[in-house]
Amino acid sequence: MDEDIVWAQNARPSTDGTPELWEEGDRIVFRGQLSLDEHGGAVLGVGGSVILFDLANPPLPDGVDGSWVEVRVAPDNVTVWPYEV
Repeated sequence: MDEDIVWAQNARPSTDGTPELWEEGDRIVFRGQLSLDEHGGAVLGVGGSVILFDLANPPLPDGVDGSWVEVRVAPDNVTVWPYEV
């Protein structure tokens, strides 16, 4: 993923705990379970697949690790190996 997670801009909590991927307007939306790593990155688990993200400042709120989130990104920033979406 060539777009960082910026909380309250392109990422928000989700009340739905079902992994999903869809298009909404000019964005691709990923819903999954977020896991933070010790190196300042994040992994979004979406239906058995993992999507790697970097985290932008400001930092994510406390308690977001392990929670369900929705992340909205521009289609040009999504690459599915070995294809570009």
